[in-house]
Amino acid sequence: MLIRLVKMSFNDHDVADFLKMFDDSKEKIRRFDGCNGLELYRDKDNPNQFFTYSYWVSEGHLEAYRRSELFRKVWGSTKILFNDSPEAWSVDKIVSLP
Repeated sequence: MLIRLVKMSFNDHDVADFLKMFDDSKEKIRRFDGCNGLELYRDKDNPNQFFTYSYWVSEGHLEAYRRSELFRKVWGSTKILFNDSPEAWSVDKIVSLP
């Protein structure tokens, strides 16, 4: 399993638009072949900063999503709202304690 973390930052006046876009697309992303989970987090100290965690069967599944029309639409609508460059990491889970 591969986990993709993306850090995004927005201006105050764009947060509601981002949350609406995420709400409109989250189920489509989650149902994309190979996606095993999707989470959205908001920074406690900076309410304009968000993090997505998506869980993928493999790097190939993530890459198929990144080449898809769905990704182009979602990312194209989201990136115009950024007030700073996004950051992204692909990681492997080493340890998880409930």
